Amino acid sequence: MRRRAPPVIEVGRVEALNHHGEGVVRGGKTAFVSGALPGETVNFVRRRHHRQHDEAQLVAVLEPAAQRVAPRCAHFGVCGGCSLQHLDSDAQLQIKEQQLRDTLERVAHVTPHRWLAPLRGPQWQYRRRARLGARFVASRERSLVGFRERYSTHVAELRRCEVLAAPVDALIEPLGALLTGLSIRERVPQVEVAVGENAVVLVIRTLDPVNAADEQLLLEFERRHAVRICLQPGGLASVKPLREPAPQLEYTLPEHGVRLRFEPSDFIQINAELNHLLVGHVIELLELDARSQVLDLFCGLGNFTLPIARRAARVVGVEGEAALVARALGNAALNAIVNAEFFCADLAGAASASAPWAHRRYTHVLLDPPRVGARELLPLLARLGAKRVLYVSCHPGSLARDLQILVHELGFELLAAGVADMFPQTTHVESLALLAPPGASADNPGEDMP
Repeated sequence: MRRRAPPVIEVGRVEALNHHGEGVVRGGKTAFVSGALPGETVNFVRRRHHRQHDEAQLVAVLEPAAQRVAPRCAHFGVCGGCSLQHLDSDAQLQIKEQQLRDTLERVAHVTPHRWLAPLRGPQWQYRRRARLGARFVASRERSLVGFRERYSTHVAELRRCEVLAAPVDALIEPLGALLTGLSIRERVPQVEVAVGENAVVLVIRTLDPVNAADEQLLLEFERRHAVRICLQPGGLASVKPLREPAPQLEYTLPEHGVRLRFEPSDFIQINAELNHLLVGHVIELLELDARSQVLDLFCGLGNFTLPIARRAARVVGVEGEAALVARALGNAALNAIVNAEFFCADLAGAASASAPWAHRRYTHVLLDPPRVGARELLPLLARLGAKRVLYVSCHPGSLARDLQILVHELGFELLAAGVADMFPQTTHVESLALLAPPGASADNPGEDMP
């Protein structure tokens, strides 16, 4: 039997980080080395081969970067939830800023007139929404709960999570023990987490019904850990509380006098403190006044729309999910806000351009699309007559693609851009781009909306 040749240990200098937080080593075929940082000299072994690059495992750091720090989490490197815990938080932010700069220059061929100071909030225990994997491992006779392993579909074996908001950060092991005790332990694939200011809800996905003994275990977990549990046997419409009344989740934006209610599976900005800063920054950048007529695209449950309504004459929110539109209407009523309208529309489809709200005139437009961006809406932005357009993005690549069209094809001017560190310890970054449409005039507030 032939023995497999031992892996070849190579030496390389790390030039940069890629979008997954891996160190980039060039010289010969490029290697992406997980755990390596820019400026470091490292030993590494190539593990997976691709046409343009290889994935590599870090063996040793021969010359560490000055920004290298000890990861706070004992599971870092195995768990795929974080990728930058070994990098100083200031350096993380600098890399994210540079990523945005490089992407705008390379893809959009554009540089803003000014760069905005980055927004930053808490670095740990910030994540109030998460979808955790669950899996019963027969060989260990217990269920695991957590994020997936890096480069694997397996659930990482975690004891706690340093980025989840309290008290869920400390509930990883107790949740695993709970699921292990259920009769359907092999039929629970995920647990969704939602942390409000008034309650914590865990939505447990079940592929088979629970029995009476299971319900008692779940109720005891609720009481012991001061959380509420919902079961989800099917789609989102099937989510039901373990006991009535159904829990109501809330968060507040006190500086704007707004309280928002949301359901456990609703989209919300995951970093509560950073969201406070972001909402205020958006309003500041838009330069609203009592005459402003604002269009908020991809408005969700009103996170930006309702604070804007406190400053503007009128605001229209448009969202593709009917459930979120209903939530936004309810939140407007909850806050006694009467100068906000909401519409449900497929913002990725051509029909939006003919909708009644799309034929009004606006002084300001805000859009916060999903990762795929807002390419289909760009021609509409050019004809709305707004004097300021603010694009909030969770993906620099789609933002740059859209800015290339807005600036070079539709005549917009990129006034400012910057980042908001919504996802510390990860490579994900929230970006902002402030634009002036062609022919916009600060002295022309637009026509009144009917």
